[in-house]
Amino acid sequence: MGLLDRAIAVVAPGMAERRAQSRARMAAMSQATMAFDGATRGRRSQGWRVVSTDANAENLPALSRLRDVARDMVRNNAHAARGKSVLANNIVGTGIIPSITGNVPKTVKARLLDLVKAHLDTTACDARGRTNLYGLQWLTMATVAEAGEALVRRRPRRASDGLPLPFQLEVLEPDYIDSSKDGPVANNGGYMVQGIQFDPIGRLVGYWLYSQHPGSYSGIAYESHLVPASEIAHIFRADRPGQARGVTWFAPVILKMRDLADYADAQLIRQKVAACFAAFIQSEENVSTVMPAADPNKATQRDAGGIYQVESLEPGMIQRLKPGEEVTFGSPPSVGEYAGYKAAELRDIAVGLGVSYEVLSGDLTGVNFSSGRMGWLEFQRTIATAQNFMMVPQLCAPVGRWFLEAAQLVLARDLSAAVLMWTPPRREMVNPKEEIAAERDAIRIGLSSRPESQRKFGFDPEDLDAEIAGSNKRADDFGLIFDSDPRMRTAAGNAVTAATPAADTTGDPTALGTRVILQIPGGESFETVVSPSVAAKLQRFAPKE
Repeated sequence: MGLLDRAIAVVAPGMAERRAQSRARMAAMSQATMAFDGATRGRRSQGWRVVSTDANAENLPALSRLRDVARDMVRNNAHAARGKSVLANNIVGTGIIPSITGNVPKTVKARLLDLVKAHLDTTACDARGRTNLYGLQWLTMATVAEAGEALVRRRPRRASDGLPLPFQLEVLEPDYIDSSKDGPVANNGGYMVQGIQFDPIGRLVGYWLYSQHPGSYSGIAYESHLVPASEIAHIFRADRPGQARGVTWFAPVILKMRDLADYADAQLIRQKVAACFAAFIQSEENVSTVMPAADPNKATQRDAGGIYQVESLEPGMIQRLKPGEEVTFGSPPSVGEYAGYKAAELRDIAVGLGVSYEVLSGDLTGVNFSSGRMGWLEFQRTIATAQNFMMVPQLCAPVGRWFLEAAQLVLARDLSAAVLMWTPPRREMVNPKEEIAAERDAIRIGLSSRPESQRKFGFDPEDLDAEIAGSNKRADDFGLIFDSDPRMRTAAGNAVTAATPAADTTGDPTALGTRVILQIPGGESFETVVSPSVAAKLQRFAPKE
């Protein structure tokens, strides 16, 4: 205790006690901080940019610069361009397809499916008229990977435009957002964060958007206007709570990609310089003879002694040397370390992008089935996360809502019970034979359902079942029997035979189907229930008495 503390203790013991307690707490906090190596302050921790800002204050000064650098890399760096396409190709692929669910009549559902095919599956939904909904999904995901975020705006259309539904979609780059709109909203109580406006309780109100891209050739200073949030789908990956804008996915690997490109250029220049020096002539004399001017049209020149000087090498060339001269040939520098260094850097870049090294580099050296499957499964988790937490809720859900609102106007009926369910594209299997068998077993023991498995393969369950039923009916009408039809053939390809249909023992007159006894040739028989039409067809194969 110092002199000041002792004096305070005499006149104000309570204050002295509080001062002592505060010093003890500060000492304990300091000791706790130093218990973590990452919290120390010293030579090893120099260079860390330690800040306590929130996600938006952290992103604001860097978003525009990061976008521009990432775009430059994609334009000029093959690995960056590959990374962008890999992310879009795997997360969106051929498209996240919609299906109609909910408590709606079959006729209404059929009409909605017709509108999906007429509007979303064609270029009618694109404000530019170039692609369908799934192409717009790909473009959106590619923009998110490169620029960190993307906007999809609903553009209302008139009935006179002749579209199946009176709206179109326009994909916008994040540059359209006026980031200067930041701070409190006057006389409102709300606030703006980097061009996005919220109400006093934090609900999204709208986006301040320019009417044209601020980097367009026109050079006009466009003003921004508030567009309601109901008209905008804002797609980005939220890395921190409260984050309002997205950051390019290349942010963690920008410097590594640039360093790798510089290293590759340096290696190339090194080899070019080494290749320029094929041979060297060493002389023991100090030649001071003035050489005649070289003729640029001749490959070799004579010196003052009449000896040709070597200026290039040619196949079969014989060159006379002066006494004391010796020819040595250059040794090009080795590039043995280049491949290992490049592979190590690309692995780090792949980790930063969330993709596998093999898909980023195209290098399958040393990959076996087990390692390839492990990398594929981990990459699948990244894809599924982006699909279910970003693309479906942020893009597909608003598009589904806009679709139903427009369809409600066209059909002139209440569609509040209808819902659009979205199915991501199927993933190619690493081992189809084993994976399909595992999927079948999961369905048989109740760990999955047929619709769920159908969605995993990228199919709409209702469409697929309807297609199977139509195919079976067409085959039955023509009397065709295929090995792929489990009603007629076993998995081994043997014909399924049936005895006379057994009586229904359930006692339920409303029971669906007919009980039959199926006999596999050379095998045992078993009892099952099939539809009456199938039972009648199986009767044709029953043994003749």
